[in-house]
Amino acid sequence: MALLLAGCTSGQAGPDEPLSGVSSPTPTASETADPSPSDTRAAEDPGSGDETPTPNASATEVATGPAFSANTRPDTAEPQGAGATFLSVTDIRVAEHDGYDRIVFDLAGRGSGKPGWRVEYVDLATDDGSGQPVEVDGDAILRVSLSGTATPTDSGVEEYSGDHIQPGTEAVDEIVYRYWFEGYTTAFIGVDETERPFRVFLLENPTRVVLDIQH
Repeated sequence: MALLLAGCTSGQAGPDEPLSGVSSPTPTASETADPSPSDTRAAEDPGSGDETPTPNASATEVATGPAFSANTRPDTAEPQGAGATFLSVTDIRVAEHDGYDRIVFDLAGRGSGKPGWRVEYVDLATDDGSGQPVEVDGDAILRVSLSGTATPTDSGVEEYSGDHIQPGTEAVDEIVYRYWFEGYTTAFIGVDETERPFRVFLLENPTRVVLDIQH
């Protein structure tokens, strides 16, 4: 019951980011849990959930502490920045931590702006444009729509080429990556058992959109 994009690049996902593919729950990585805008990326693994990161949170967080604040309501953010943003998803990484699963969308490209997103539970996964149903393994479906994205021609980087990822983590059954359509890039997350609380935030240097789903 998992929708996951299989075929991510290998790499460790620590308290601030997930690993490519799947990672065993080892939330013992020592990192800061409440990064500030001036923080720089100190690790390439998903962070912990002791505190809710700010939009400019660093990639390092402490992997211990109480569960982070989250709910099942839609989470949205508009693209930011004066310059045009032309980003492509270059990788998707997943890791299991103490109390939550973390999915990281790595983005790169041109422009000085920041990506936006809309993440919400939907009754049915359908493709943008065609409206055709998308098969996703899971009891609940999270739709992830990243805005401020572009085709590889415009972003200047190679887009993620994976399709389904099945990490075998506690909360995530499967990740299904779709494609770019009119400024938006979409993926569907198959969530196990029920609609679980989640949170979304941005990490920078490099640019990443992070989705944490509670166990």
